[in-house]
Amino acid sequence: MTNDVARSGRCTRPGGSVAPPAPVRMPVVDSRSVAAVDGARLHVGTCGSGLDVLVLSGGPGCVHYLADQSLAPVGFRCWFPDPRGVSRSGGGSHDMARAVQDLEAVRQTLDIESWIVLGHSWGSDLAVRYALDHPERVRGVVGIAGHGLHRDREWSAAYEAGKAAAPQVDIDWVPEVHAALWASFKDWIHEPTLWRTLADSTVPIRLIAAGGDIRPNWPLQQLARLVPGGAFELVADVPHDFWATDPHLWQATCTAACNRLR
Repeated sequence: MTNDVARSGRCTRPGGSVAPPAPVRMPVVDSRSVAAVDGARLHVGTCGSGLDVLVLSGGPGCVHYLADQSLAPVGFRCWFPDPRGVSRSGGGSHDMARAVQDLEAVRQTLDIESWIVLGHSWGSDLAVRYALDHPERVRGVVGIAGHGLHRDREWSAAYEAGKAAAPQVDIDWVPEVHAALWASFKDWIHEPTLWRTLADSTVPIRLIAAGGDIRPNWPLQQLARLVPGGAFELVADVPHDFWATDPHLWQATCTAACNRLR
């Protein structure tokens, strides 16, 4: 989700209908505490074994709702950092540059040479930013149901028009973190060199849209065509938060996408 939250302590994905009951949770099997460059302590959950995958949830400013073994790609060692200022991570409001620094602090502390970065919604957009800033550390990006790097009135109008029919999923979030990151996102997409950097990127970027998402997917298709190693695919008949409504399909989709980046 990107900038589509109610102003409260709960993040409610928009819509008048209620999503099916959440699947039985399978919490991550281990956790670490990592020091950021400014000394803030960042909580990181982990599960699995194999090639490393960094998993980023949406918001911005939501708790890590994907930190669950039953949602993690199979055959990989997955890492789930709580965003700075959210849940068990210290710190507070910050911008995208600091968010990327935090991810690098996690990678360095864990002694990971490079990893696949998998993000949902806002996490997809952050994954692209991280890959552009540290291409030598990213084997590839899997972005699912992302917003895309734009501020477009027609896109926003389509989103607003579809809110009433979208499934509703409640997620804890921190409004101050959300606001600061969303503001810095707008600054980032207005940088004059952004599109040149994307067109020159050597990092494979796989962008996956949810067929039933109220968010138009044309920005993802454009981005996939722009990046030399870009690819676009559509998962039909699922909503934006299909990790909650179709958890088995979510896990299968993530697993297949990560396997293509081995």
